[in-house]
Amino acid sequence: MLRPYRVVVLGLHHDHVWTHLQDLRISRQAELVGVADPNLPLLSQARSKVSCPTYADYEELLESTEADIAYIFASNRMGALLAMTAAKRGLHVLIEKPMAADLDDADEILRVSEAAGVQLMVNWPFAWSPPLVRALSLIEEGDIGRVWQVRYRAAHAGPKELGCSRYFCDWLFDTRLNGGGALMDYACYGCALARTLMGMPKGVRANKGHYVKTSMEVEDNATVLLDYERGSALAEASWSQQGDLSSYTAFIYGEEGTLIADCLKGTLTRADQEHANGEEVPLDTVPASFRHATAHFTTALSTGEPVTPLVSAQVGRDTQAILAAARRASEEPSTPIRAYQPEIS
Repeated sequence: MLRPYRVVVLGLHHDHVWTHLQDLRISRQAELVGVADPNLPLLSQARSKVSCPTYADYEELLESTEADIAYIFASNRMGALLAMTAAKRGLHVLIEKPMAADLDDADEILRVSEAAGVQLMVNWPFAWSPPLVRALSLIEEGDIGRVWQVRYRAAHAGPKELGCSRYFCDWLFDTRLNGGGALMDYACYGCALARTLMGMPKGVRANKGHYVKTSMEVEDNATVLLDYERGSALAEASWSQQGDLSSYTAFIYGEEGTLIADCLKGTLTRADQEHANGEEVPLDTVPASFRHATAHFTTALSTGEPVTPLVSAQVGRDTQAILAAARRASEEPSTPIRAYQPEIS
């Protein structure tokens, strides 16, 4: 494709969108040709950052604009509907993680995209973190052998405390629009990484609750344990953690080595029997097509190569299935622990 891909953005009420608008602004492979969102202040904010037509109505944008790709940055519930609408019009779709508020919508997005013959990419922001990109390439090369355990913790003090906009928080704290709270928003990362490296688990166990923020409608913490035939994975999520210690770090254990990808610090450490304390891995070999989502998706479309597994439609859908199972598991009552009762003589 000689000309840049024409991109429309449907939704501005997912705060991740602003980074992508910047990437689109400087991209030579993509051209932003329209933005739509019903919230007028967000349209005004977009006009201050990019030069393209803006619309308060999604359908009006799609009717009046010739495009090749739709970027979806709306609530998990609305985003699924917009993704299906765009796919039915023959647009390739990039949708922000997770791809829906529930499994039914995720399955329907996949079905519609396949029927329309368009490419679907589910964007996980940590997919472009150089330590994780390099870690996944080493694993693909067989550097640490068979992966038997994955652990990832995503945590911060909370969306409001982090500075998320009110438009973002309005749906993050709404079970119907988000599909949950911290479980959906943050445990999804570890579940997606485990699905990518270890496949579908044979079972899922989980817990969630209001551990600190008791007045919230949705849970502020969640833990998901994925069971495999010869391994396990742990996904942790918190909206009430003070400080960033241990956050956004992937621990990946293989039969021949261990990788620790610190996405916050930007470092990758590798350890094995000869290097028990670990050695830092250089990150200067990360390909240009892995710098951000726009670079990756447009490269895949132009070359005909599939997107990297982590952001594939199948992994996105399977992650949604894991999250659905985790939500069901977390709502089952825990088995009570019998208290010790001393014998009285």
